[in-house]
Parts: sequence; structure tokens; C-alpha cells
Amino acid sequence: MSAETAVPDAPARQARRSRTVLLLVAAVLAAADLVVKAVAEALLSTGTTTDLGPINIRLLYNRGVAFSLGADLAPWIVIAATGLIIAALIWYTVSSAPSMTGLSRAGASLLLGGAVGNFIDRLDGQGVVDYLHSGWFPTFNLADVFVTTGVALLVLGTVLSPRARTGD
Repeated sequence: MSAETAVPDAPARQARRSRTVLLLVAAVLAAADLVVKAVAEALLSTGTTTDLGPINIRLLYNRGVAFSLGADLAPWIVIAATGLIIAALIWYTVSSAPSMTGLSRAGASLLLGGAVGNFIDRLDGQGVVDYLHSGWFPTFNLADVFVTTGVALLVLGTVLSPRARTGD
């Protein structure tokens, strides 16, 4: 292989690598979330609540989406809608990954990992397992933390991107 044919392959390899890493990190985060949810269900299914000061650990199920919106809808509607949204997110992040900053890719991995973790958890029709309760904010889980942090990093990485500021 000559040096001339090796150069064009380098950007393609880098793009493939950035996509692969993004999806692998997202899969690991989704798996970690599902393991924590299984442990929470096993330990808290008797109605036990653990007070940790500003946060209580208690088991709740969210049949809706964010802040229980859509909780009265049939589970298949919520599953179908969230599945379509996640498919669009996967398409966008995978196609955009090579041009994203590292911060944006980290955010995209967190966002996808949390979204997929909650989606898989939702598939049984019982709703998403939530276990972190503050008393002043809706009960949430690790996947929700991933999604929120991921969106913030994705936006921050985009705003701070040198390419975003070239038009100034």
C-alpha cells in the first residue's frame, strides 16, 4: 500500500473509530444503568426507603416520559414514540460523530446511553424504574442523570467548538 492510498483511509478510519467509540460507550452506560435499576428493584421492592440526607432512595415506576408526561397513555404508544426519538438520536449522533468535538461526543454517548437504558427498561410495559427522590424534584434514575448531563455536554461542546466561532 502506497502512502498516497493510505492518506485517504486515515479520515475514514478516524470517522469509523469515533462512531464506534460513541456507540460502545453508550452501550456500556446503558448496561450500567440497567444493572443499577435491577439492584434497586431487588433491594427496594419491599417498600424500603433509605434516607441519605438531600436524597432518598425509594422505588417508583414512571409509566410516562420526562416528569411522568404521558403516563396515562397506553404503554405501546410511549414505547413507540420513545423508540422513534431514540432512532433519530442514534442516526444524528452516529452521522455527526466524526465532526463533533470530544466534549460533544462524550455528551452524545451519555445521552444515548441514558436514553437506551430507559427505553430497554420501559419495554416490559411497567414503566421506567426510578429510585432517586429529593422531595422537591420528580424521582429519577441514573439514566436520567446521563441524559441531562449528556445534553448539557453536547450543547456546550457545540457552542465552544472552534468551527462554531469561525463566522465571528
